[in-house]
Amino acid sequence: MTGLSLRDLSDADFEDNEISINVGGFKKKMRSNTLLRFPETRLGKLLSCHSKESILELCDDYDDAKNEFYFDRNPELFPYVLHFYNTGKLHVMGELCVFSFSQEIEYWGINEFFIDSCCSYSYHGRKMEPDQEKWEDHSDQESTSSSFDEILAFYNDAAKFDNQTFGKVRRQLWLALDNPGYSVLSRIFSVLSIMVVLGSIVTMCLNSLSDFQIMNSNGNLEEDPRFEIVEHFGIAWFTFELVARFAVAPDFLKFFKHALNLIDLMSILPFYITLIVNLVVESSPALANLGRVAQVLRLMRIFRILKLARHSTGLRSLGATLKYSYREVGLLLLYLSVGISIFSVVAYTIEKEENRALETIPACWWWATVSMTTVGYGDVVPMTTAGRLTASACILAGILVVVLPITLIFNKFSHFYRRQKQLESAMRSCDFGDGMKVVPSVNLRDYYAYKVKSLMASLTNMSRSTPSELSLNDSLH
Repeated sequence: MTGLSLRDLSDADFEDNEISINVGGFKKKMRSNTLLRFPETRLGKLLSCHSKESILELCDDYDDAKNEFYFDRNPELFPYVLHFYNTGKLHVMGELCVFSFSQEIEYWGINEFFIDSCCSYSYHGRKMEPDQEKWEDHSDQESTSSSFDEILAFYNDAAKFDNQTFGKVRRQLWLALDNPGYSVLSRIFSVLSIMVVLGSIVTMCLNSLSDFQIMNSNGNLEEDPRFEIVEHFGIAWFTFELVARFAVAPDFLKFFKHALNLIDLMSILPFYITLIVNLVVESSPALANLGRVAQVLRLMRIFRILKLARHSTGLRSLGATLKYSYREVGLLLLYLSVGISIFSVVAYTIEKEENRALETIPACWWWATVSMTTVGYGDVVPMTTAGRLTASACILAGILVVVLPITLIFNKFSHFYRRQKQLESAMRSCDFGDGMKVVPSVNLRDYYAYKVKSLMASLTNMSRSTPSELSLNDSLH
């Protein structure tokens, strides 16, 4: 006998019986023959239960007197389940959360296969790519969270000056040196620093031209002494900057853990190392080969351009984008590597007998790299018709490969740029004139909402990876 409850139904027409379903306060009577159409679902399995223990394995509570089954589930989603039992099809409204809906139908034992064709494409698209549709909202909330954490760290550093000697003066100097735009003094200092950096780079470039070099007594070209004066002034300024920032830093031990401070250090190290190498070479002619090391170190002066990142929101945002886009960059390099390997072998096979420039696979690698990146030097070109067709395919494939990750990288850049602008605006509005009295201006409600949303997203990802465990846990509650 198939039982609906603990009652003896042997003398009743089984298909005419009704059971009462109570889902979070939403009550509905359903006919047995409707549920029997889908015996593998949770409600269908209730018809085969013979004991209260087996019934409670499928529902949260059971009233034998009323023959009512209670489920502690969302009552707003249960009408979709009812519609499925009546029509055999699932429909998903656009305002529903696809992950909540997916978990709900999984609990009731309904397969996604039953989603009607009118809703299937939209449902699976939203489920597979939710970040693409809600990137802007997610970026704004993440910007709030990240900026809030950084502002708290900023205030924590500023608070360290309260118990130090000349704390107020050092704090004002620290704010002026580390936060361009904070005050008139910091703006003036920032402009001077930018002018010195640009002057140093221009001087290095002009010094490479023969028209700006002079002939010494040995007939060799040397740097113009005027350029050396500019170089020494630049080094003196950069050294003063670094020493001043270090002297007023709130935490000396963490000073060089900051990327911008490391850039300041690397901008002056080549000069002092070169100075030491030249002194060693002059005192010991046997170490003349060390002079080549000095020449290489002099070329590192070009990295001074990175000092502009301290004064440019765009450059700092670009650095953060590259740091957190390693997956996209790795994907781009992987696509290029695969394309270059394929097209280089094809070009070698076609051109090796007709074109001496492409008679080896390494030479074809160079040609494929230049073609896929759409640089097109023109130093190596295919000669045969088949080779030109291959080159056309290589160029088109290169365009597609390069374009694919660009959107993701651009979205991240926009996100970090907005976050950096928000952080700078909050820092510039701070007032430490009378001590730590001002609280950072951040919407705590948005911050809390973002943290809760992040937690729910993590739980959702866990449930998607282990659906069987989720179904078991729901059955036991």
